[in-house]
Amino acid sequence: MQRDELAVWLRLALTPQLGPVAARKLLAAFGLPDAIFAQGEAALAQAVGGPLAQSLRQAPEGWQEQLEATLAWLAQDPGRRQVVTLADADYPAALLTIEDPPLMLYRMGRIGTAPQRALAVVGSRNASPQGLQNARRFSRAFAQAGVTVVSGLALGIDGAAHEGALEGAAPGAVATIAVVGTGLDRVYPKRHLELAHRIAERGMLLSEYPLGTPPLAANFPRRNRLIAALGQGTLVVEAALQSGSLITARLAAEQGREVFAIPGSIHSPHARGCHALLRQGAKLVESAQDVLEDLRFVLPAAAAPAADDGEEPEGEGEAATGEDPLLAAMGYDPIGLDALIARTGIPASRLSARLLELELAGEVARLPGGLYQRQASA
Repeated sequence: MQRDELAVWLRLALTPQLGPVAARKLLAAFGLPDAIFAQGEAALAQAVGGPLAQSLRQAPEGWQEQLEATLAWLAQDPGRRQVVTLADADYPAALLTIEDPPLMLYRMGRIGTAPQRALAVVGSRNASPQGLQNARRFSRAFAQAGVTVVSGLALGIDGAAHEGALEGAAPGAVATIAVVGTGLDRVYPKRHLELAHRIAERGMLLSEYPLGTPPLAANFPRRNRLIAALGQGTLVVEAALQSGSLITARLAAEQGREVFAIPGSIHSPHARGCHALLRQGAKLVESAQDVLEDLRFVLPAAAAPAADDGEEPEGEGEAATGEDPLLAAMGYDPIGLDALIARTGIPASRLSARLLELELAGEVARLPGGLYQRQASA
């Protein structure tokens, strides 16, 4: 993109109070941004109203600085960094179907390869160990089947989904797409800096926000519409009743995409959002193959997820909850002592003593067969 073209698109995108819907009205009425800025205030007011017309007649604060920063960012790695606009032929077609596609998209990574099949995998930031394991194993299987996993780079399920996709993808494939709520010159959360670098090498980072945009709370629910649109379906692994994952699922359904949910223990708060989705018509899945067959994606036999092998998940979300680490490792389903030792690394004698303390406190119940189960708090 040439400097002058980037300059007018940035000016349009940075105009205060001008959202994607109003911007599309202007583009439909007058054509490309340079034609929009050539209009008089009266003509602009007819399209978007007087206050916005006045804003359009003035250059946004910081516009030139943003232009220079964007040009410098692009020049650092021109083969792997790109800004695309609504007028570009390689703007993602899936986003053109939503009501408010971003005017501009910033992309970093494997920008020259457009995934043919994609699936959104989302869930709780404060995920259970089982949820993290499910997200990772399902996403690994999706990637092995040639499906790009789309998620949001957040802690918990998002991070596990990206990790699984990176493990399963073939060389040269776009393993995973991380849609972020900041500028692409920032990584949030900082704990995922190394993961973001690996995604840029083997997948893609995508943002609608200008460089320098900090992690503002309002940006994350908004970016969920892009996650939902980029996938041909959305799988919710775990979710509370009030969560961004349910927003993504709702947006996916409104956009005509399939919604899938993994059921969980009736005692687990992490499962309540998924159960609510299932009551509303989401499709219950027990394996990656259930999703792939429903979407008519072919899954190689070797890619089918194996039975639970006790693999210790990468605990990304449990530390953020502030709860007892042992309770977090247990989850809410019955679990044996050996599996708990594998998950926690706590010696058997210490673990048995701690389980007894939790049992006496009413936090854990002992079940037949040498199993233990965490008790719901409500």
